[in-house]
Amino acid sequence: MEMTKIAAISVLAVSLAGLSACNNMMPQKHTSMPTPTHTQPITAMNVVQIAQSNPEFSILVEAVQAAGLVNTLSNPNAHFTIFAPTNDAFMQVLTETGMTKAQLFANKALLTKILGYHVINGAMPIYAKDVKPGNIIMLSNDTLMVTTQGKLMDESGREITLLKTDLAATNGVVHVIDRVLLPK
Repeated sequence: MEMTKIAAISVLAVSLAGLSACNNMMPQKHTSMPTPTHTQPITAMNVVQIAQSNPEFSILVEAVQAAGLVNTLSNPNAHFTIFAPTNDAFMQVLTETGMTKAQLFANKALLTKILGYHVINGAMPIYAKDVKPGNIIMLSNDTLMVTTQGKLMDESGREITLLKTDLAATNGVVHVIDRVLLPK
């Protein structure tokens, strides 16, 4: 189910900006990312399947499905970097915003925007050790600030912690986060 969340976020992001328009999501003025030298074995699953295989991503998976992004995020030729919020992270943001899951999923434009804020589509997936402090432009065109190792800050000024990194997939990498990223 959590994989569906990741998939939904990724697919929404790709739908929002258009897959072909997102070949380089990090302009030169932003943090440069070196070519990853990741050595962890890549699973035989894509980013959506990784989310689907983990019950902690069940809401994310539902969100990706509601946004119609499963096929986009399953693209075998893509190089996604996904910041995947857990079910607890989704429940927290629903409480903070006063929305129900049904209300969020019914607002496809908002759901797509939020999911797009969790995806980078670039020439290579970005592994944790390759991230340097600075700003990253996400698929939604929102900025994610990398403050210190393992800490991120969204445009709303909320600090996000990386709970687990470098879940390698056939079409990218998934990083587990403790909060849903929100634009301003």
